[in-house]
Amino acid sequence: MPAQDHEQTILLGVTGCIAAYKACELVRLYKKAGKRVKVVMTPMGTEFVTPATFRTLSEEPVALKAVDDPNAAIQHIVLAQEADVFVIAPATANTINKLAHGVGDNLLTTTALATGAPLLIAPAMNVHMWRDETTQASLVALRERGAIIIEPESGYLACGDTGEGRLASVEEIFAATIVELDRARSLEGKRILVTAGPTREFLDPVRFISSPSSGITGYAIAEEAARRGAEVVLISGPVELPDPFGCTVIRVQTAQQMLAAAERHFKDLDAAIFTAAVSDFRPEATAQHKVKKKAASPEVRLVQNPDILATLAARVGADFDTAATPVAGSNPASSTAPAPGADFGTHTPFIVGFAAETQDVIEQARQKLIDKHADLIVANDVSSPTLGFASTHNRWHFVTAERVETSAVLSKKALASLLLDKL
Repeated sequence: MPAQDHEQTILLGVTGCIAAYKACELVRLYKKAGKRVKVVMTPMGTEFVTPATFRTLSEEPVALKAVDDPNAAIQHIVLAQEADVFVIAPATANTINKLAHGVGDNLLTTTALATGAPLLIAPAMNVHMWRDETTQASLVALRERGAIIIEPESGYLACGDTGEGRLASVEEIFAATIVELDRARSLEGKRILVTAGPTREFLDPVRFISSPSSGITGYAIAEEAARRGAEVVLISGPVELPDPFGCTVIRVQTAQQMLAAAERHFKDLDAAIFTAAVSDFRPEATAQHKVKKKAASPEVRLVQNPDILATLAARVGADFDTAATPVAGSNPASSTAPAPGADFGTHTPFIVGFAAETQDVIEQARQKLIDKHADLIVANDVSSPTLGFASTHNRWHFVTAERVETSAVLSKKALASLLLDKL
């Protein structure tokens, strides 16, 4: 992960719009604030402001083509990795619609596809283009994926029309950028543990008890935390997902293996986020060989698995029973003794549990908050076929001892960012 003296880099995308001249003032504000600015332009953008202008203002080369030098690194990948935040101002309807549909046909759009940095979009266009159904649908899609839309102003437009579509003030765009830069490194120096995915409890070598969990939520949270500067350990059940950016990944199969791995890394943490859909039960015995089909169905005796969230959260409470000044929001001490050698450093980790329910979602989450000794329960209704398990979107209820907050239906990536904002 980047060091704490990491130089924050703003990548500024400039598209083909008369408002492109305002991006020059935006670069000046960024530089005055001591930020590094790199500008990437679409071909049409260069028709309104010359690259030389941005090169002079930013004191950096201006990115124009995917390959400027055949011997150089791949341009859009380098830009994507350098960016702490990617601001597109002005963003035309053409570019907005391309981004919403995953079209990468120039350096700016391919870089947007490649980066994991926060994306800020400041639209500028004719009022009728702004109100067009396609444009509005694209903005909705981008918001759901976590992009921040800096709404345009209403007034007299360059084309002579009056209405929405005028680029937001450079001061507003600047302020939104600084907020995202602060958020981008908001977890610098923090240590976070995340569990994700299902567990598998084997009946025999080829059959097991499990859940439909895809692991998307836990992986999204782990990657977002790493991108914000945290040191992240992700303990994952079996899923079909690649390792997330910047995380230490430990892969397990069973609930007992997940608990053992979590215990090994449950020390000096700032937060522990338990998203895994752990199997509540396992077979009392696992057959060494495949159980053959017989006339009579085999009897399977189930026993309870350890409750990973409750087990570890209770140890935090016990370990800090005598603490003089507990961290705000921490739970009362539990009577459960801490594990031998337990070490939570100088502060208690914030404990987040997840509750996948099919009925009485809020009530179940409130009870889980108490029973599991958690600081926060994130509850969701998995009875809907379009939300919850294996979907890319969800609606979360954030349940604490003081309040319940409910999100809109958002992508799990956007929800991960929302959760970390709360932490």
